[in-house]
Amino acid sequence: MGTYKITTDDTLRETIQHGNSRYPFAYYPDNIWQFDFHRIDWHWHHELEFLVVAEGTATCLVGAEKIELHQGCGLFINSSILHRFEAQDSTFIPNIVFSPTLLAPEKSLIYEKYIRPVINSSIPYQIFYPHTTWQNHILQTLSKIFTLQEADEDNELYTIQLLLQIWDIFFKHFDLTSGSPALHHVNHKQARLQIMMQYIHDHYREEITLETIASSVSISKSGALHIFQSCIHISPVAYLIQYRLAQAAEKLYTTQKSVSSIAEETGFTSSGYFCRKFRQHYHMSPGEYRRKKLNRVLTLPS
Repeated sequence: MGTYKITTDDTLRETIQHGNSRYPFAYYPDNIWQFDFHRIDWHWHHELEFLVVAEGTATCLVGAEKIELHQGCGLFINSSILHRFEAQDSTFIPNIVFSPTLLAPEKSLIYEKYIRPVINSSIPYQIFYPHTTWQNHILQTLSKIFTLQEADEDNELYTIQLLLQIWDIFFKHFDLTSGSPALHHVNHKQARLQIMMQYIHDHYREEITLETIASSVSISKSGALHIFQSCIHISPVAYLIQYRLAQAAEKLYTTQKSVSSIAEETGFTSSGYFCRKFRQHYHMSPGEYRRKKLNRVLTLPS
């Protein structure tokens, strides 16, 4: 079994097209455990997303929140919200990602009255629990949509009918009273976070400090700390180290370069420091990680 990796652009927007212009809908029977480092990394998209944890437990980081979602629970992620999923074991999360225009054309009465208010609200996500009646109705309808995608190719009309049923229930229970300014604030903060993260991605091989990260968006060091901590629950420097370790880990099993060379190429000041940080993060030495990965590749069925 191979691993999957999510692809994003410089703003962390997911680059894959979800469906097509004629039918902007996609179904993904994802298992988080099959992705690189057992996580579906930070990304966002303009489309709406619904998912259900069908097996296992998913750690979902959405907007500025960290959520533990257990089997049977579901989640709605609003448009343009930065999110990430992690798992400690096999965790199956079938999900659908679709353009809001699938429900109704922009500028139509339906879109303006029932869809735009949700997109422009201050709510980045909504959890669905099976013990809450209206939320359980949504979970059951999502299950029907997932089954439909797996069983029938000619399912577009019924899929849209079910989506409209979900949206009808969802809209009736969605709290729109807090207005939109908070979401605009979140989006502004998210935009700065994305620029700083991309700065790290582009310059991780170089010497980087908290000051240089903050300077990439012209804010103070304390401002950069606040944005990272509130959005992704980690400091900028800790994120830099994790990113360097991830790049180093990939080089360990895709190249034959020495550990010291990889440490230098990924921005670590010494191989000793690199090895200590690697063991802290992956609970094994770089050499052990390389052998484990290579053995896994050799034992995969042809």
